[in-house]
Amino acid sequence: MSKSIPIRMVRSQRTGKLRLWPVFVFGMFFLVYYLSHQSEVPLTGRAQLVDISKEQEVALGIQSYRQVLSQANVVASGPQVEFVSRVVKQLLPVVTEAQFDWEFSVVRSEEANAFALPGGKIVVYTGILPIVENDDGLATVLGHEISHAVARHGAERMAHEKLAQFAGMVVAMSMQDMEPGTQRMVYGAFGLGSRFGILLPFSREHESEADYMGLIYLARACFNPEEAPKVWERMAKHGGSRPLEFLSTHPAPETRIQQFKRWMPEALVVRKKYCSH
Repeated sequence: MSKSIPIRMVRSQRTGKLRLWPVFVFGMFFLVYYLSHQSEVPLTGRAQLVDISKEQEVALGIQSYRQVLSQANVVASGPQVEFVSRVVKQLLPVVTEAQFDWEFSVVRSEEANAFALPGGKIVVYTGILPIVENDDGLATVLGHEISHAVARHGAERMAHEKLAQFAGMVVAMSMQDMEPGTQRMVYGAFGLGSRFGILLPFSREHESEADYMGLIYLARACFNPEEAPKVWERMAKHGGSRPLEFLSTHPAPETRIQQFKRWMPEALVVRKKYCSH
């Protein structure tokens, strides 16, 4: 009579340890990637990470611009268009740091918004015009939005998001020997850390940088830079309740006002230099 052979079930053992080789590989990749995709922001001189060409960025901007206008109620003429046109024509000649094919459109909407896309495509919603109140106020908003395009903030944000996604893959690979519960906890902590420690702070830095650059541009164009903090105060009141600063993509209004006060002496010197004749 043959004896049955006992079958031993073999189960993979989790060591609970972190695999270090993916971290090492990511570190080397990040170093090479960062050093080979360096750019410099005009006016501020800040080093930034951008991994697409200006031509690619402009193409994306034009595509987005066409898409927005195809779904919008564009205002073709009238006092609102004349208001925006007057400010744009005075502001754009001093933006010498970017050679864009500038174009603007006014969209009828109650939304208080304006933005400038890569390549110099500007969209102004009529809902923001009562808040800016005057030429200096509109120049403040447009100078800020134009600065986002000049500084290539959109392309930089895309690069940061790519890095965060790649880092997430590395974290997942590094945790394969850990228990599922530990993996979920670590990955959740990584997600929060990348959002609140990297993506949101960089977004607030972009906003502050656009505030500074926009202030210099409107001063160059002989608008009154002292109107800038007043505009953002009105915008803050219009926006109503807001999240805590560290949870937000924008600096707190109080932070913005303090920054404008710090930059104002420089802006007034620039205005005197460009507008003394």
